Amino acid sequence: MDNKKSKILTIITAVIGIIGAILFIRVLMAEEGTEAMDSAVNTIVHFSKILLIVTALIAVGLSLFSMLKNPKALKKTLLGLVVLAVLFGISYAMASDAAVTNQFGDIVTNGEAGSTSKMISTLIIFTGILGALAIGTIGFGFVKSFIK
Repeated sequence: MDNKKSKILTIITAVIGIIGAILFIRVLMAEEGTEAMDSAVNTIVHFSKILLIVTALIAVGLSLFSMLKNPKALKKTLLGLVVLAVLFGISYAMASDAAVTNQFGDIVTNGEAGSTSKMISTLIIFTGILGALAIGTIGFGFVKSFIK
């Protein structure tokens, strides 16, 4: 990164830090349970949401721009998305849409059978598959580095 971009980035970071510090001081100065405390907390939460959205948009935008400039990276990304979609499809096929019950067999609140139950089951299975793949990949890398 050249010097001009570095200075701009430093200034932006400093401004965000100063705003965050001011909002934090407002929260510390407000009395608990008062309208001033609610206002200060709402302001800092709103600021955090804006920062999160802007950061996510910049990250996704720069990633897309980078992929479009490099067709090989775009191809790898699309292949990765296809693999994730296939794993999600497998998870969906394995998921149950039965009602969610507690240890006594009673249906829990909002645990009725249906599409919501199936989607939650799908996401749990999908997370398990991804976790198992991650652990397997880490183990494979460990064994591979150990052999070298």
